[in-house]
Amino acid sequence: MSMERLSQQVSAYVGWKRELMREITRYRSWLATNRLTSEAVEAKLDRALRTLRTDHITLAFVGEFSRGKTELINSLFFSEYGQRMLPSHAGRTTMCPTELFFDPRSERSYIRLLPIETRMTDASVAQFKRIPRHWVNIPLDISDPDNMVQAFTQVAKTKPMAVEQAIALGFHPDMLESAGKPGQVLVPAWRHAIVNFDHPLLRQGLRILDTPGLNALGSEPELTLSMLPSAQAIIFLLSADTGVTASDMAVWQTHIRALDEETQTSLFAVLNKIDVLWDDLAGETFVQNAISQIQAATAKQLGIGIEDVLPLSAKQALLAKVRKDLPLLERSQLGHLENLLCERIVAQKERLLEDRVVNQVLALLQNSQHVLNLRLEKVREQQTLLTTHQQDNGQLLFELTAKTKDDHSQHHRRLLGLKTNQRLLKRQGDLLRNAARSERLEEHLNKVRTNLTGSWTTLGINQAILHFFRSVDHDLANLAQEVEMANKMVSAIYRRHNEENPLHGVDAPQFNIRRYQRELKAQQGKADQFRLHFKTLLTEQRTLTRRFFATLVQEVIGLHQRLRREVDQWAADALMPLMQHTLEHKQLLETHMLRLKSLAQNTQQARTRSQQMLRYMKDLELQLSQANEMLRTLRRPAPISRQAKVVTLPAANRQAQVSE
Repeated sequence: MSMERLSQQVSAYVGWKRELMREITRYRSWLATNRLTSEAVEAKLDRALRTLRTDHITLAFVGEFSRGKTELINSLFFSEYGQRMLPSHAGRTTMCPTELFFDPRSERSYIRLLPIETRMTDASVAQFKRIPRHWVNIPLDISDPDNMVQAFTQVAKTKPMAVEQAIALGFHPDMLESAGKPGQVLVPAWRHAIVNFDHPLLRQGLRILDTPGLNALGSEPELTLSMLPSAQAIIFLLSADTGVTASDMAVWQTHIRALDEETQTSLFAVLNKIDVLWDDLAGETFVQNAISQIQAATAKQLGIGIEDVLPLSAKQALLAKVRKDLPLLERSQLGHLENLLCERIVAQKERLLEDRVVNQVLALLQNSQHVLNLRLEKVREQQTLLTTHQQDNGQLLFELTAKTKDDHSQHHRRLLGLKTNQRLLKRQGDLLRNAARSERLEEHLNKVRTNLTGSWTTLGINQAILHFFRSVDHDLANLAQEVEMANKMVSAIYRRHNEENPLHGVDAPQFNIRRYQRELKAQQGKADQFRLHFKTLLTEQRTLTRRFFATLVQEVIGLHQRLRREVDQWAADALMPLMQHTLEHKQLLETHMLRLKSLAQNTQQARTRSQQMLRYMKDLELQLSQANEMLRTLRRPAPISRQAKVVTLPAANRQAQVSE
């Protein structure tokens, strides 16, 4: 397997997303043409399209320094330049987190560097990304490899600084090298680097995050709090000649292990530098056995599957690619990692989109299809009646119009009932919003700020941080009670609808607050590490408060914002499937009544009336065939699932198309 394979997979994935966007846009136009659209459905389709537009795949490379992270990125993504792009010689080379991606809005490739001094402010890296003037911009000329190498060396730059200043910036002095002068140490010159350049994989939406060793992982908490958890996969680098060292284990346990439980992140370990085990005298079988033993031991130590530990040699792979030496490339075993990126990571991303986008739109479209089917059945029935009662079909049309009027009144009453329920749910939504209002969090933030700056003991600092998390947790517990009430209310409304429409039962959407509580608990665990870290540093309160607010507090604020957004969205969307179902019925019945009225007023022959009814039936059949076509396209499995001939959509969405 080669990088071309990954390129094909990512390309197929992007093509699939484009197809989804096309079908969602088509469905939107179809709803408008058939007068079946509503504000809530429009908003939901808008969100689905936005998710597809902004989606990307992030791979993070993590590990202690000198494990070969940067060399692996060079061999995976830069071999066509014929030399190392990112600096990867012995010792510490990646001094700051580096993101590689393609920005289609930018005309030129560039490296942007955020000065380390920005740590003295309260703003996070994410906030600084919105303020370009704070970054140093270096243009990249991708047609000149030497220029690129020169530009990339900037990422590894360090600067001398007084120990006190380094501590104020959040560094642990024991982790820094001496600057050669008493009381001076070397710190990274940059806090963060972002690299935008045109590469086939990056162009398709792949993003790479290259991280520094443990020293920086510990001192840029935003890496572990938000950057790593938002990656789809973490490639944890180890060295085959040392296996899992104590410091490797510390990074794994502290920063990585819990991520696959808390987030949707896949964890993989790469045993790099297997070429140190290559021994021509002992023979290939001996070498492969030695590699297999280290692989099995690593899997056991890290607590992951043996298939998730990949032995390879990044250095030999880079050499092989540059020299076009296929036997050496095969021996480097890089292909296993490239294959894994194809099969597992892109497939997982597909499943995520199926869950967040495809299934949501399918539910709306199935609603529309169901309503149209019922209408078509009714029209066919009425057409048969008109054909068999040709003599008195004027009277019959009058009766059919009256019956349709009754049906319309019934759906109108249901719609009014749903609107009453919607008002009740809005009141419950207001209670949810009140329990999650930003002012509550603001009170806790003010209190912890006062307590931290006023504390002169480690105990006081610990108490202030503990109290902050307990207060936020208490708020979430109160919100959970309101959520339970709201979920019960919605379940009762859906139960009633399902009793009235036994053929079109819909599951009640339930608000899930538990994942926010789990996330807060994880952040509380990180706060414990934070307190221990600063206890050993004896950092003064002002610096400690600033670091706490720039990192952990930003994450809690982010959690709170997401929670408030979801509360708003859930309260607005909870009854949407029922509203859409009833509204579409009502609107189609209105169209039907108009058709019947015009037929009844038509004094022409019964045969002409029958032809007009037939034309109406053909219109409905055309609308339904368009709906079925869109359903077929949306139900089509994502590219990797298609290749594996395994349909990953839930069974409910794979049922045969109705009335095609």
